Amino acid sequence: MGEITLSIDEREVTVLQDSTILMAAQKAGVKIPTLCHLEELTPSSSCRICVVEVEGARNLVTACSYPVAPGMRVKTGTERVLNARRLIMELILSDHPLDCMTCEKAGDCRIQDLAYQMGLMGSRFEGERHHYPVDLSNPFIVRDYNKCILCERCVRACAQAQEIDAIDYAHRGFNTKVIAGFDGGLKESDCVFCGQCVQVCPSGALTEKKARGMARSWEVRKVRTTCPYCGVGCQMWLHVKGRRITKVTGVRNAAPNKGRLCVKGRFGYDFIYSEERLKTPLIREKGEFREASWDEALNLIVAKFKEIIAAHGRDAIGGVSSSRSVNEDSYQMQKLFRSVIGTNNIDNCART
Repeated sequence: MGEITLSIDEREVTVLQDSTILMAAQKAGVKIPTLCHLEELTPSSSCRICVVEVEGARNLVTACSYPVAPGMRVKTGTERVLNARRLIMELILSDHPLDCMTCEKAGDCRIQDLAYQMGLMGSRFEGERHHYPVDLSNPFIVRDYNKCILCERCVRACAQAQEIDAIDYAHRGFNTKVIAGFDGGLKESDCVFCGQCVQVCPSGALTEKKARGMARSWEVRKVRTTCPYCGVGCQMWLHVKGRRITKVTGVRNAAPNKGRLCVKGRFGYDFIYSEERLKTPLIREKGEFREASWDEALNLIVAKFKEIIAAHGRDAIGGVSSSRSVNEDSYQMQKLFRSVIGTNNIDNCART
């Protein structure tokens, strides 16, 4: 594909010819604010906050979706552009609760960040406001559509990233809202509770129920790890306050999941705090279990294996790999049985 050169705020930049102004600006090091944009999703231009001025164009255009052209001259910080962005933000704030002191999204909210950058304390516009009931009906996701800005991130993530199509827009004009199924609870829809909609939401419209009241965004540290639930190896961030996990999010642009997680990976982390978890090897003696060291337990296993092989041959032993293990662990398991023990009797618990 060919390349073209254009100018953004007097900076020349060369990009692929199918690029957008936003992509060109990012390459040129010019920052353009966005709300609805996510690079892994198709542009929707819903929020309009990324408007810029293109020389020769009558109207301002949205940088996230407007294609570049050879010799194009773009201005991102003119008075006309900045006034338009402030107006757009004021319109958003005119129907948005200003409860940042208690909002779960505080400190990690794009609306809060942009309002701060623009010096906005509220909105000039008085008028009708939404008063939707907050949906607390399911154990994973809190839906507060009073804070929804109709950016379409959740709808596009559900349809394009997860390919579920559990949610979509309904109604028109001021009454437009995102609904699940026939405007019921998520449990009555096709939702699989992957939580991708929560992860991409730029406001406090969608939040993790288990994370409510656990920590403010600036109180947590992020620890990258691998999901323990299967062998895919999904990469995720643990949001940790002290020694407690407050929530889990996917690592964007990390293989293999590219920021996506399933319901178990995102919400099923409570098991690590269970009092029933085994913390040390156990050996059965006279019908009772006693705690043992790893060396004692492994030596016992080796001795039993040798007894079985001596009495019945190597094929009397078989192994079953756990699907919760990563691929590398399963590979090591089959090498142990084939190369060390000398049997091909291996299986996986997921095979049915």
